[in-house]
Amino acid sequence: MKHEPSFREDLIFALLLVPLAIFLPINAVSTALMISSLILILIVELLNSAIEWIIDYVRPEIHPLAKRIKDMASAAVFLSYINCVVVWVIMLWPENAVWKRLGDMLSGH
Repeated sequence: MKHEPSFREDLIFALLLVPLAIFLPINAVSTALMISSLILILIVELLNSAIEWIIDYVRPEIHPLAKRIKDMASAAVFLSYINCVVVWVIMLWPENAVWKRLGDMLSGH
């Protein structure tokens, strides 16, 4: 993946957030959903990279259809990020009392 800076950035993003998801005082299902949303970003980014590499290999010259395909693959990555944000916001929403439990845990109550 040395030729894929986007994947490396996504991997760093996931590696920073997975421990947070594990540390937060939430149930296992919520933790799994949060981590899964991060893994989905990595999967979609890999597919996006594969699509781009295939198009560049098969059709190195610029073509409107090739650009459209690449744009759609990039849009899939963007949607996976939106999915991740939505999942994390829902899991960490104040009504879920995560912040109160985290404060109690850190203060020793």
